Amino acid sequence: MIIVGELINASRKAVGQAIENGDAEYIKSVAADEDKAGANYIDVNAGIFVGKEPEYLKWLTLTAQSVTEKPCALDSPDPKAIEAALNVHKGTPMINSISLEKERWDKLLPVVAGTDFKVVALCMSDEGMPTTKEDRLAIADKLVEGLTAKNVPVENIYVDPLVQPLGTNHKFGLEFINSVAAIKEKFPSIHFMCGLSNISYGLPERKFLNRIFLAQAVYAGLDGAIINPLDKPMMGTIAAAEALAGRDRSCIKYLKAYRAHLVVS
Repeated sequence: MIIVGELINASRKAVGQAIENGDAEYIKSVAADEDKAGANYIDVNAGIFVGKEPEYLKWLTLTAQSVTEKPCALDSPDPKAIEAALNVHKGTPMINSISLEKERWDKLLPVVAGTDFKVVALCMSDEGMPTTKEDRLAIADKLVEGLTAKNVPVENIYVDPLVQPLGTNHKFGLEFINSVAAIKEKFPSIHFMCGLSNISYGLPERKFLNRIFLAQAVYAGLDGAIINPLDKPMMGTIAAAEALAGRDRSCIKYLKAYRAHLVVS
């Protein structure tokens, strides 16, 4: 499972204040904690700061990578912010995200074309949010075709089929899971990424729902998620789900998670 640590996001009050105050030590501590907990990428997002996002996203990237060798997921629809962060980023970043929305597509496609960047391809278009498996597959098809035509390798594409709140439609969880399976069947080399916690928005015991949903999605083919890697029960669930889905030879990752006290009964 490809884990993107979600905690350095300006919409979180403590992070937003740290950005405004230039509190590098706080950002460093969060990045270091996510790295230690097993994140493969450190998401950095300064999206609430309209007009200052390029400056702040660059600062977040520099600050986070001063304490970790992990690459960042540069989380913005603004190509100026992405380009500012790319100027200081070390290693191969993840760009989060491009979609079929014309303005976003036209602005970000030149940034990722012909590069080795990992690219999150969000299943959104100008027609709105998809609600069915068929909707998602149609958008994913166009995203993959458009990106590969611009020399983005298919294995560098991380399709986000778009998790929507179960509380607004009882079929949204199933539609997402079926979408993952359908997209994976058509594009075997594709990867996935999603904001997992959206599924439980507005419902009680959100973490419980998130863990069960993730286990189901892993079986369908999900291999990436934007989550809090400091959530030990979630990390233990990932290890168990991958083992049960046949993606953990000799259960090595599960046993490692057990020894790290992530697997509890």
